[in-house]
Amino acid sequence: MGRITGAWGVKGWIRVQPFASDPQALFSSRRWFLKPPDDVGVRRPASTGVVMPTLLKVTNTKDHGGAVVAQVQDVADRAAAEALRGARIFVGRSSFPTAGDGEYYWVDLIGMTVVNREGETLGTVAGLIDTGPHSVLRVAPEADNGVDERLIPFVAAYIDNVDLTAK
Repeated sequence: MGRITGAWGVKGWIRVQPFASDPQALFSSRRWFLKPPDDVGVRRPASTGVVMPTLLKVTNTKDHGGAVVAQVQDVADRAAAEALRGARIFVGRSSFPTAGDGEYYWVDLIGMTVVNREGETLGTVAGLIDTGPHSVLRVAPEADNGVDERLIPFVAAYIDNVDLTAK
């Protein structure tokens, strides 16, 4: 759902860069699950002796100029908040807002089989890329048949139907 980008203020609040344009799931969930940073391009303070928690209990959240700031239990000062920099945030599926007609969560599309209009299987969705105007499906081939990963814009001109039940 997002990544902790650092501290906000001096009282232990954290700043989060959401991965979605609508961070509603971050606002509605009071339990954020953390995965440690992958350390790619992340600058963190030298070891503070703070152990990275796997769960944050959120007490307050605010929208702050395209980011989310949050107050969480057991993070009492700026140093503790900075120690969380780079951690990735996940929330339970029950916190996701209901998707509208024709809207899909990326997590639901990953692993789906992609079939072209002639009925040929092109592969499975390995991931998506957000280009701004629209998302692009990353389709991995079914077998090593000399075809590299395909990129298919996730727009009506290329996508005729999404069947979540049949995957």
